[in-house]
Amino acid sequence: MASLLNHMDAAKDDNIQNVHRLMNYDTNSSAAVVQNDGKEELHCSPGDLLGAFGLFVQGLLAFLAFTCLIVKRYCEPKHSRRPWKIWFFDTSKQAFGAAVIHFANVFLADMFQGDPCTWYFISFLLDSTLGLLVIYLGLKLTQIVAHRYGCKSLYFGEYGEPPKCNAWVGQTGLYIIVMIAEKVLMTFLTLFSFWAEVRKFIMSPIKSPLLELSLVMFVVPLVVNVSTSSQGVLKSWVAR
Repeated sequence: MASLLNHMDAAKDDNIQNVHRLMNYDTNSSAAVVQNDGKEELHCSPGDLLGAFGLFVQGLLAFLAFTCLIVKRYCEPKHSRRPWKIWFFDTSKQAFGAAVIHFANVFLADMFQGDPCTWYFISFLLDSTLGLLVIYLGLKLTQIVAHRYGCKSLYFGEYGEPPKCNAWVGQTGLYIIVMIAEKVLMTFLTLFSFWAEVRKFIMSPIKSPLLELSLVMFVVPLVVNVSTSSQGVLKSWVAR
C-alpha cells in the first residue's frame, strides 16, 4: 500500500513538472512570436547598414562625393587654384574626419534599440546642423591655441614650403580629435527621450527597407554634399 502511494505521488510530481514545461514553452513561444512581430515592424534590421546593399550604397556615395570634390577644384579660379598636393592634403583631411563620423554613426545605429536607419538619419541630421557649429568652434579653438604657442605645423591649410607630410599628419590628427569630440556631444543629445517620438513618424510613410536605406544613406547625404559643393562653386564663380 505504501509503495502504491509513493508511485502515485511520483506520477503526480511528473505530471506537475510536465505542465510547468508546457506553460514555460507556451510563454517562450509567445515571447518569440512577439519578438518576431517586433522585427517585422522594423523598416531596417540591425546589420542592414553593413549588408551588401548598404555597402554598395555607401561606396556609390563615396564615389560621387569624390567626383564632386574634383569638379569643385576645377571650378576654382585658375589664379587661386590649389596645387594637386595641397588639394590632396586638404580633401583627405576632411575625408578622414567624415569617415570617422560616418562609421561612428553606423556603429551607434546598430547599438541603439529599434530601427537603425532612423537612428542613422537622426545622427546625420544632428551632425549636419548643430554638429557643424560644434566643429567650427572646436577648429577655432585649436587654431587659437596653435597660434598662441607658435605650432605652425598645426595651422590648418598651411603645410610649409615645400608642403610637408608631417604637417598634414598633425592637422589630420587634430581634425579627427575635433570630429570625435563632436560625435560624443551629439551622441549624448540622442539619449533624450523625445527622440523616441521623433523616430515613430520620421520614416513612417516608408514601408520598404531598401527604399528607407537608400534615402537615409544615399539620397539625403548626397543632397547635403551637393548643396555644400554648389555653394563653393557659386563663390568661385563670383570671385571670377
